[in-house]
Amino acid sequence: MAGCAVGGPSPRLPVARPVDVRRAAVRLVKGDGRAFLAVLALNGAAAGTGLAGPWLLGRIIDEVRGGGGVGAVDRLALAILLCAVAQLLLARWARYVGHRFGERILARVREEFVDRALALPASVVERAGTGDLTARGTADVDIVGKTLRDSGPELLINSVQALFLIGAVFALDPLLGVCGLGGLTGIWFVLRWYLRRARAGYLAEGAAGSEVAEIVAATASGARTVEALRLERRRIAASRDALDASRRRRLHTLFLRTVFFPGVEVSYLVPVVTVLLVGGMLHDRGAMSLGAVVAAALYLQQLSGPLDEILMRIEQLQSSGASFARVEGLARAPRAVPSRSPEPADDRIDVTGVRYAYERGGEVLRGVDLTVRPGERLAVVGPSGAGKTTLSRLLAGIDAPTEGSVTVGGVPVVGLGPERLRRQVVLVTQEHHVFLGTVRDNLLIAEPSSADEELWAALTAVGADGWVRDLPEGLGTRLGTGGHRTDGSQAQQLALARVVLADPHTLILDEATALLDPATARHTERALAAVLEGRTVIAIAHRLHTAHDADRVAVMEDGRLTELGTHDELVGAGGAYAALWERWHGERTA
Repeated sequence: MAGCAVGGPSPRLPVARPVDVRRAAVRLVKGDGRAFLAVLALNGAAAGTGLAGPWLLGRIIDEVRGGGGVGAVDRLALAILLCAVAQLLLARWARYVGHRFGERILARVREEFVDRALALPASVVERAGTGDLTARGTADVDIVGKTLRDSGPELLINSVQALFLIGAVFALDPLLGVCGLGGLTGIWFVLRWYLRRARAGYLAEGAAGSEVAEIVAATASGARTVEALRLERRRIAASRDALDASRRRRLHTLFLRTVFFPGVEVSYLVPVVTVLLVGGMLHDRGAMSLGAVVAAALYLQQLSGPLDEILMRIEQLQSSGASFARVEGLARAPRAVPSRSPEPADDRIDVTGVRYAYERGGEVLRGVDLTVRPGERLAVVGPSGAGKTTLSRLLAGIDAPTEGSVTVGGVPVVGLGPERLRRQVVLVTQEHHVFLGTVRDNLLIAEPSSADEELWAALTAVGADGWVRDLPEGLGTRLGTGGHRTDGSQAQQLALARVVLADPHTLILDEATALLDPATARHTERALAAVLEGRTVIAIAHRLHTAHDADRVAVMEDGRLTELGTHDELVGAGGAYAALWERWHGERTA
């Protein structure tokens, strides 16, 4: 049966530091520097054109107060209209360039994430949990993408506009500019309070979301185990706890926003009122015209629009910044690097004094010594929890032993790079995956250069050629959503066919035929044995007929190798294996 996690939260993948996120953002911007400069130039031009409106309106007021004619007012009004049209066109062009810039950056973020995810060692992914990686690759990447496509360009646009508006007030009168900036200090204090709390809040919210995804994924993948062991109530309780923690994290970030936005809205009125009061006093003394006072007030009134957008985008940046830190965190995770170790001398596997303990559990393997000869068929049997699966993971190089060594041809298995390891040892479990695409696509993953004849031979070897020939388009039939939906046994047969095509020196079967019915499983195992003649096969035996057909049988009990020999030798010895065989054989004949 598939395992199901019922413990506490699993170790998470790394999260990037703020400095790493900033460096990554700068690196992404530099990668498309010309477009970034174009966005800056277009936004600057649009913002500069928009400054003309309030200044021309102030001129109209002064013309009217000074007794100017209608023609002068009309000309100024026409100038305002032309400037508005020019600003509209420049702003639209700037947004178009900015969004294209954001889409290109988003594409690079996605490509980097996929590359980094594929470079992660399997042990890192399994310890972290697929829920965390899935959440980062979907929700977090989506949030980062929306920020780079929308929030980033909008923040840039509105920042340029805000700077130009403040500069315009200073140009009218430095004293009014100082008053306007002084009125904005309330926004600074509210923003500082918010920023001190937001990043931690959004990171906690993201982690809680990953925990929900992990629990749902583990429960769904281990549904049979949950049902068999009657763990429904425990899984429901764990799900409720995770959802409750996620709700509390979301409520905390919501509280931050309810303080941040009202405080900002109130602060918008302060600089306008301040400038009107000071400007009125200056006008009363004849130091400033009424048009200049009105223009300064309008500039500051217009400032609320860009500032509102800036602060809203800053709020979004806290959420997306936390997501970016989770996405960029994969760069800090261990990577599967190409091997620099020497080529194995042969296919002999030696397990010497191996001990292994999981990070949050006790010792699983306790001093295991084992030698697997090239071409041998070895069955590993034992009760549940004896350490069989853990041993198979060490043999396949997925995990490294806590103590001792696992070598192939004298070279540590964990020291082999991914490509060399695939040629040497392949682990096949009962967990399998059917990729979106045709049957042919699913098989060519193992060996892209294979011809159709080789694909049919691999399918025949595992007993899958029959149902594949019955498909509407044979090898060209699309699988998955919108196509043929495979059941558990068909998906597992496809996985085994990929192994045949990969043609490794050593094959480890960890209950790889558990989802097949007994007749199909026995046929598949015999077919594999025939195809893999001369190869080393290590089978974690679920059904003891696999042990009966093996050259030797290794018996695991409580993390130790207690018996080793042929089937007949162990049955004759009357030990643990004999008891297992007698019980299993009795159930079969009952």
